[in-house]
Amino acid sequence: MSQSFDVIVIGGGPGGYIAAIRAAQLGFKVACVDEWKNAAGGPALGGTCTNVGCIPSKALLQSSEHFDHANHHFADHGISTGTVKMDVSKMVGRKDAVVKQNNDGIQYLFKKNKVTFFHGRGSFVKAVDGGYEIQVAGTKEDLLTGKQIIVATGSNARALPGVPFDEETVLSNDGALRIGAVPKKLALIGSGVIGLEMGSVWRRLGSDVTILEGLPTFLGAVDEQIAKEAKKAFDKQGLKIELGVKVGDIKLTKKGVSVAYTNAKGEAVKLDADKLIVSIGRVPNTIGLNAEAVGLQLDERGAIVVDAECKTSLPGVWAVGDVVRGPMLAHKAEEEGVAVAERIAGQHGHVNFNTVPWVIYTSPEIAWVGETEQQLKARGAAYKAGTFPFLANGRARALGDTTGMVKFLADATTDEILGVHIVGPMASELIAEAVVAMEFKASAEDIARICHAHPSLSEATKEAALAVDKRTLNF
Repeated sequence: MSQSFDVIVIGGGPGGYIAAIRAAQLGFKVACVDEWKNAAGGPALGGTCTNVGCIPSKALLQSSEHFDHANHHFADHGISTGTVKMDVSKMVGRKDAVVKQNNDGIQYLFKKNKVTFFHGRGSFVKAVDGGYEIQVAGTKEDLLTGKQIIVATGSNARALPGVPFDEETVLSNDGALRIGAVPKKLALIGSGVIGLEMGSVWRRLGSDVTILEGLPTFLGAVDEQIAKEAKKAFDKQGLKIELGVKVGDIKLTKKGVSVAYTNAKGEAVKLDADKLIVSIGRVPNTIGLNAEAVGLQLDERGAIVVDAECKTSLPGVWAVGDVVRGPMLAHKAEEEGVAVAERIAGQHGHVNFNTVPWVIYTSPEIAWVGETEQQLKARGAAYKAGTFPFLANGRARALGDTTGMVKFLADATTDEILGVHIVGPMASELIAEAVVAMEFKASAEDIARICHAHPSLSEATKEAALAVDKRTLNF
């Protein structure tokens, strides 16, 4: 006999677990099904983000940044450390502990909000009167019936054709987070978020890192001026980034892996490395969902087809996060999860894709929201731009990190903020002010006239807003 629920969420990542909690807060009887396992075989809620994505990568980035500071920057502060060593196994162990804290935290939130959790793979069985049957295949089999279904099954790493991940030599984001020793030579294919963040981790720890990118431009989705500033910083650090390459044969060798490619000049090159990280994007995860059993519509990429409100082709079935259209970002999934739960309750959940922030957690950090200058030019928009360098910011000088700038783009007539782009220290935190401003349709002058604490990095945001009107006070 199946157990009945008002709402069943398939997937316990950021979109899924947040949707489940919000639905429970709204008074629904809620179940969440998730199959992630920890090393002991127990549940590991949080999806890709918590287990092999956002959270563990930030833990490794933080550890490697401490190591880099101790080796190269402590002396500037009068701190003598002697020989600094990195215990990679301890670093990875700390990362695992951080992941477990997040896993356990979600289980606690489920208990607090009375969400019933089922550990296993959820799949459609059939439509029934007033809802759908969902099978849970795990350590024990469960059959659930739900009036409303929210699919939040996330995404998987995209492999190169003919080069499967073995997670030992050819690595996805999963294997990249479990490297047990510093590779002497590390190759990466793809200079997106994962490539740059993982490349930064191992470069700081001593790897000779080469990133191969097929596109002729660096970070094409980023404002061009900001991307160029970031590229200069990465070049200075010794992160080798080759653009416009065409990857050829990839062969496993006794020592690791050999990558043949043609560089931007048309020259044939062979790159030998101990490990290869492939970060060429992600694909929606609908494997095992049994979508065909109920006629759930997928597109040519395997993503679930949804409308602007995340409704699928089936009544009472919704989908959020990486498994649908839009940016594959944890916070976008969370916002969709909340919005869908509220729509089920008859409310008007809202997600504004134009104010979803993007962040790359390298050093310097890169963050942005809204349109880039090249996008504004492409659509013929009349705009004003203002920039302010961290070199002229007192807090950045005190930190010893003056790389980068803040850039504002505003409508030439109304002064409404159209985009904010940051490369520099704590960009991931500074961008929140811009998101709030854009959500409330603020003008650049609004930010320019708001009092910002001194000394703070946020003063660079104020100064960039002032620069839109060519009236900076400190540069």
